Amino acid sequence: MLEAEQDQKFLTFHLGDKDTAVISLSNITEVLQVSPLEICGVPQMPSCVAGIYNWRGEMLWLIDIENMLGYESLAKNHNITSKMMAVVVRKEDKYLGLLVRQLMDIESFDRDSLKPANLDLFSHEIASFLEGYFIDLNEKMIISLDAKSIIDSPMWSIHN
Repeated sequence: MLEAEQDQKFLTFHLGDKDTAVISLSNITEVLQVSPLEICGVPQMPSCVAGIYNWRGEMLWLIDIENMLGYESLAKNHNITSKMMAVVVRKEDKYLGLLVRQLMDIESFDRDSLKPANLDLFSHEIASFLEGYFIDLNEKMIISLDAKSIIDSPMWSIHN
């Protein structure tokens, strides 16, 4: 029974063309489809900030998580008329929408097997947004994003 208590559920999604990332379900409020036409751009923001979106009558900041982590922007490979997936994460009363390429599944990982995001594998800028990484059964690295660090980023926290 103790082993099951260490397992935590995560939403898995693609990051870039070949990487996989996860966010703990405990930090996710909702997953929704967003049309690029529904996103209102905001001038003088970092390139990873897609803009704001009307979510439940509130203003929700949307972040291109791939662009923020140094991957190619989702906008480059996305049709303006097709929908994108937004993962709404929360920390206390703050919400942020993370635009992702493609959702995969919900998986369980043992928290004890989380390895730290060391600077040999990740740049300092990226490492600050990670909880660490898991190694799956196929020896593939799965990046675990820290939703709370992303929400608290000084890049947009003054606007949230």
